[in-house]
Order: sequence, then structure tokens, then C-alpha cells
Amino acid sequence: MEKLALFLDLDGTLLDDEKNISEANYKAIHRVLSMGHYVIISTGRPLISALNQAARLGLSGEGCLVIAFNGCVIYDIFKNTTLFRAEIPLEIVRMVFSEARKRGLYIQTYEKDSVVVEKTSNLELLDWYCGRIGIDRKLISSTDELTQNPEKMLVIHMDDPEALKSFQSWIANLPDSPLDSFSSGDSLLEIVSKGTNKGTALIQTAKILGVSMENTYAAGDSPNDIEMLQIAKHGFAMKNADPCVKDAANFITENDNNHDGIAEIINKYILPVQ
Repeated sequence: MEKLALFLDLDGTLLDDEKNISEANYKAIHRVLSMGHYVIISTGRPLISALNQAARLGLSGEGCLVIAFNGCVIYDIFKNTTLFRAEIPLEIVRMVFSEARKRGLYIQTYEKDSVVVEKTSNLELLDWYCGRIGIDRKLISSTDELTQNPEKMLVIHMDDPEALKSFQSWIANLPDSPLDSFSSGDSLLEIVSKGTNKGTALIQTAKILGVSMENTYAAGDSPNDIEMLQIAKHGFAMKNADPCVKDAANFITENDNNHDGIAEIINKYILPVQ
């Protein structure tokens, strides 16, 4: 039997709005694993948060991998090994932070197991983010204190999507385009190194696992899932997905993330229940 690989976004896809997994979704993904196939969490979350979620969902055995930071890290949970890591040079990070500061935008980056934010930032947004995904925080006086190239940056703005679009345009017009940026929600702008996304990570992961692209399945709901759904042979947009995500998918689920949408995909399309 040929192996297949199922790539699952977390928030708004596998998890419900309360950040829990339904019993039906849980049973379905473990049926995939029990048959010797692969289940890969593919998320914009930092690695530590993705690993915590994987442990909570029981996705820590053989065949379980994580794509974190929107494709910047590929990690084999069972082997406890980083298979791929993309990073942003610190000089670029400092330049982007400086521009965000001029525009009055909240921006954060990551270091080891923590979110890193300048002390002058909007700490309410920091608390909101850390509480949402369960991760520690680190306050710094300036980005001069950073010592390691991070995987990504994240800009958050709750009230003005146009401010995020304007900043995204500024990023796109940087000389030699060293970065890519995309939305992972109405209030979130993800910033990563050029050419890094969930789609390119899917290709790399399938190659590492020896899985044919014909046997790749992916499910998501937000714009940062688009490349993944387009590149997978079988791309599923959740019923609750953004319209642009539905346009990029081969299929749209009948059920949303709060009503066993992933179980529907597995039981109807991947491993049909007779």
C-alpha cells in the first residue's frame, strides 16, 4: 500500500473555535496513522506551540510531523529532529521592526521558546497572542538585543486591515525582495524569508517522507494555507474558510471546523468508511 500524507492546518481547521479537537476528528486522524500513513500539522504557530498542540492531540508517534512558522520549520516529532529551517537575517529584522515602529504597528518575532517584543510595544496585543497559543514572552529594549536569526515576524492590528495591507506593500517593494508576507487572519500579517510558505514545505516534506505528490492531501481555512492547498494533489478548504481559500481548493467541506470537518475529509475522501 502506498503511503499518503495529510497536511492539516490547526486554527480554524483541525481545531474548533475553542481550540479543541472533536472526538470525531481525533478518531479519524488516528485511523490514518494506524494504517501507516502520515499526519503533518502545518501551522503558522511557532514550533513550541505546534509541538504542545501535537502532544495534546496525541500526534507524537511515528508518522507525525510538524510544519511550523508557516513553512519555516519542518520537524519530525517522533525522531525529535529538525529537518528544515529557514531564517531571516537580523539586519532585515531590525529594518522591518524600525519601519513598523514608525507606522505605530505592533510587531513581534521569536527566540527559542518565546515571543520577543520591544518593551514599548502594545503589551495588550502581546498578552492576547500569548494567551491564544500558549507561549511565553520576552521583552527587550530594542532589536539590538537579538542574537539569533529568527524564523519569522508577525504584525498584529485589530482595527485597521488597511494598515496591514500598506505595510505588506512596503515589504513587497523592498530592494531584491528578501521577504514574503501573507495574511493568516484579518488581524495578522506573517513575514517570512522569500520563497517560504506552507506549499514549499509540503513539497519538501513529501520528498523527505518518500510520498508521491499524487498522495498528498491538505486542509486549511486562511490565506496562508492557499499555496499548500494549490500544491497538494487534493486540497480541501473548510466550509468556514475565507472565499479566496475556497477558490484555491479542489474541494470545500460540507462541515466547518466546529462540526468535524476533518473527519468528513478523511472518512469521505481519503479512507472512505463503508
